[in-house]
Amino acid sequence: MRHHVLFTLLIIAPTLCAAQKPPQSMQEMHRLHQDSKAYIAMLEDPARDAYQKPHEVMMSLGIQEGETIADIGAGSGYFSFRFARHVGEKGKVYAVDINPDMILYMNRRIREMKIKNVVTVLSAPDDPLLPDGSIDRFFVCETWHHIQNQTQYLALMKKMLRPGGQVIIIDFQKRDLPVGPPNEMKIAREDVIQQMQANGFQLAKENTFLPYHYFLIFTIK
Repeated sequence: MRHHVLFTLLIIAPTLCAAQKPPQSMQEMHRLHQDSKAYIAMLEDPARDAYQKPHEVMMSLGIQEGETIADIGAGSGYFSFRFARHVGEKGKVYAVDINPDMILYMNRRIREMKIKNVVTVLSAPDDPLLPDGSIDRFFVCETWHHIQNQTQYLALMKKMLRPGGQVIIIDFQKRDLPVGPPNEMKIAREDVIQQMQANGFQLAKENTFLPYHYFLIFTIK
């Protein structure tokens, strides 16, 4: 990764091998993600579902047909393609990532599956590059802790949200976990809430069914 923002450094699969531990440093994280094919395989590992609980996440959000959702740090499209089924033909999913390999992978899947409502966006590290007033929900899963200039990013998101829109943040709890980045890379739940409130958002809902993540839903004040 070349940038300050590393959208696709998302998870460390617990099934790589029985003795393997999560990376203990940024250097180890970088080395782990040198091989794009191996990294995509890790993101798409079915074992991820056990703790990521994608079906439960989808159901808890109550997504309506016709919505426009921006999946920030979409990676391999783990959530983007699930969103596509829920928003329907009249909806749209922006699968946003800064890694060209991830964009290429998702574009191939879009072609293979003949999906018409997912649009990939090769974004800038400090800008999702989406139209103003176009997004119903920003979905930021295991990505927020990689965004360095979060205040600037939030200001852009506010402009891009439609009235009544949401910012959904799912990220790793700041404690020792069998998956995820080193603790020094994580942002505590309380710090995220404080940051969002300081930048014009309010906590609208919190879900607590994920074992290793906090799951926060914000709206504009």
